[in-house]
Amino acid sequence: MEFRPCIDIHNGKVKQIVGATLKDGGAAENFVSEKGAAYFAKLYKKLGLAGGHVIILNRRDTPEYASSKREALSALAAFEGGMMAGGGINDENAGEFLDAGASHVIVTSFIFSDGELDVKKLERMKSAVGKDRLCIDLSCRKKDGRYYVVTDRWQRFSGSVLDEGLLEGLSDSCDEFLVHAADVEGRRAGIDEEVIGILKNSNVRVTYAGGVKDLSDIERVRTAGDGRVDVTVGSALDIFGGSIRIEEIAGIAAKK
Repeated sequence: MEFRPCIDIHNGKVKQIVGATLKDGGAAENFVSEKGAAYFAKLYKKLGLAGGHVIILNRRDTPEYASSKREALSALAAFEGGMMAGGGINDENAGEFLDAGASHVIVTSFIFSDGELDVKKLERMKSAVGKDRLCIDLSCRKKDGRYYVVTDRWQRFSGSVLDEGLLEGLSDSCDEFLVHAADVEGRRAGIDEEVIGILKNSNVRVTYAGGVKDLSDIERVRTAGDGRVDVTVGSALDIFGGSIRIEEIAGIAAKK
């Protein structure tokens, strides 16, 4: 298990939000930084924390997307090859993010059509960037006792259930998975161990995000995921207004 850092950008600002509240009108905010995205990318580079993700939270067809994209590109340039990029990415614009320094691009909504996984779009995405530079975001929410992949900034339930079958079926199409447990994302009220129990069955590298409140939750991720699931932490970190020192969490998560 490793710690994978994050930079979330909304309306041109680095923010930490309550994930399930993200809509066109805004979101419940835990933290808004006066520092730009490049500052955090340089910090991660200094600490040797590669493999994290920069996420644009605005929809691509909104006026605010442009300022958020500029921030994302600045972060990628500051830590070239050290972070993935996601948010509004498709087969036509993915190359711009890779050229700007992203190690991978992250996709969710683009590969779903009318709530269903679109195999043709997935193939287009894979052809555009290559399997080794593609991360599929399978962020989920619970409904009727099962976890469903959610798209459109975690607001729309797809027909895809997050389970071992889905992970296995998509493992030949990507290099990694990123999964936010959206119901607990940003709440700092504890992790979703059930989701982590599903993710430990992945054949490719997978990162879990959502709900970490303190250092004990890092150990819970390690235990629930049999050490096979990486973890990202946002709102609970000191750099985002929380109480966990990033240097400490990086050291703990890197233990074998």
